[in-house]
Amino acid sequence: MMPARIRDFAATSAPAERPWISRDLVSVQDFSPEEIMALYELAHALKDRPVSFREALVGKQLVLFFEKASLRTRLTFEAGMASMGGTSVFVDQTHARLEEREPLLDVARNVERWVDAIVLRTFAHETIVDMAQYASIPVINALSDREHPCQALADFFTLQETFGDLKNVHLAYVGDGNNMAHSLMLVAASLGSKITVACPAGYAPDPGVTSAALQIAKRTGAQIGVMEDPVAAVKGANAIYTDVWASMGQEDEADERAKIFAPYQVNAKLFARASSEAIFMHCLPAHRGLEVTADIIDSPSSIIYDQAENRMHVQKAILLSLLGGSARRAPSRSHHA
Repeated sequence: MMPARIRDFAATSAPAERPWISRDLVSVQDFSPEEIMALYELAHALKDRPVSFREALVGKQLVLFFEKASLRTRLTFEAGMASMGGTSVFVDQTHARLEEREPLLDVARNVERWVDAIVLRTFAHETIVDMAQYASIPVINALSDREHPCQALADFFTLQETFGDLKNVHLAYVGDGNNMAHSLMLVAASLGSKITVACPAGYAPDPGVTSAALQIAKRTGAQIGVMEDPVAAVKGANAIYTDVWASMGQEDEADERAKIFAPYQVNAKLFARASSEAIFMHCLPAHRGLEVTADIIDSPSSIIYDQAENRMHVQKAILLSLLGGSARRAPSRSHHA
């Protein structure tokens, strides 16, 4: 049965008086554990009954400023916004970063007068922090050098679909201790899951993020482990996750990183150390033959496309909650006869 919170939300035809979650999504830490679970309830409703929400954001406008190339992030935000009746404007910043023409303060103060929310995909996390500080409208982190919260939230939503109770899930992350590792650790900590992160020496997650995850875990009962041994990290895991070894902006390090990260490749030998029913996860784009072998990423155990699909459903829930949209009752089945 759908939770009362979502039944009430889906039944109302009046706009919400105020967003029911934090104003911005700069970091996973902007959402409490309870808010993340409420977000998942809403995402399930959006996925199961999209017709009920197709007018939820009519009249709302979203701007996307992207300093990095994108496939999934851009399309899932744009398609998700359109499916709820809203509109999107994409601003390509791949050739000139946001602050090159004018101060970020001026950008924020202009944009907040035209649209209802800002989605940023940037190099520097500080750009998103500053935009959230300057703008009076919601700001959403669509990737920075520190976090990728929308991806990680969608990933644990996918794990919930696959395994049920997230407190019983062990996710092993193998590879670079990057923005993806950071956000996965923070979501795992918030939801009481177990996560083990294995990285080469010198490539571990930021100590500040690890400390924050450990502090959250004290309240939720989550288990957070950071180590160098990939075999130990994946032992008995329900899911193995990896990411590219050289992110956008690190292309000049690709050859050196390929040598350092070679022992962290997710291949059949490493995968066999996980649970017999383990699944493989990747945020994409992937490089077959580097961080993962083709036989693993293209196997029946791989759920990479489920992750990609769920980006849209979870981001729709984020937009709906931040923008205070509304839904209507779905028509009865007889109306479709």
